[in-house]
Amino acid sequence: MQKRKITIVLLLFAVLGPACFRMQAQEDYRFDAGGGLGMTGYLGDANMSNLWSNPGFDAMLLFRYLRSPRIAFKTGLYIGSLSGNTADMTDVLPDQAQFKFSTTFYELSEMFEFNFLNYGIGEKYRNLKRFSPYITAGLGVTMWTSDGYLGAAFTIPLGVGAKFKINRRLNLGLEFLMKKTFSDRLDGENLSDPHLIKSGFAKNTDWYSTLSLTLSYEFSKRCATCNYKE
Repeated sequence: MQKRKITIVLLLFAVLGPACFRMQAQEDYRFDAGGGLGMTGYLGDANMSNLWSNPGFDAMLLFRYLRSPRIAFKTGLYIGSLSGNTADMTDVLPDQAQFKFSTTFYELSEMFEFNFLNYGIGEKYRNLKRFSPYITAGLGVTMWTSDGYLGAAFTIPLGVGAKFKINRRLNLGLEFLMKKTFSDRLDGENLSDPHLIKSGFAKNTDWYSTLSLTLSYEFSKRCATCNYKE
């Protein structure tokens, strides 16, 4: 009788085990999409010390490919505002000139994300955590208008963030990015060379930041139809 019970249990495991595994595997998703709102900061010729002296706003859309619980690739589309005024600086420009600017920017970026923890909700053997900090870096293109000037440049965004799973599909995030622009005209033409430095890398001093609170939703099950072979 004991052998018969063991045989029945083994048969049930052989039949139901793969099905249960498929149900668990189906909780992994390949993509994540959402958006966010936040604030911006600026460092450049009109502000060389305090990133948040003239905060602006940003709104963004995001799309992630979830490679694994540790790795993701994100496409981000941002719109935001920047502003500054040299009258707020302790530095004195030649001839005591003063300038202020107002910029609206549009950014498209591709970024790599590395989670410090196995991010997710699910099987205990995978040691998944519903909260994880992460680091990120990538490459972007930014277009902007500043007091009638239209510009565009490549950018290098890099930063840190944190993610929290509200449930299996819904994610809350907070991300801070600093973005180096390969242009000195993010703050307009008047501030492209206020110190009269004719050449050199020191002229390219324009950076901006985004601090965004995001909400995103995962979709497209990674293993919606799996075939298992013995």
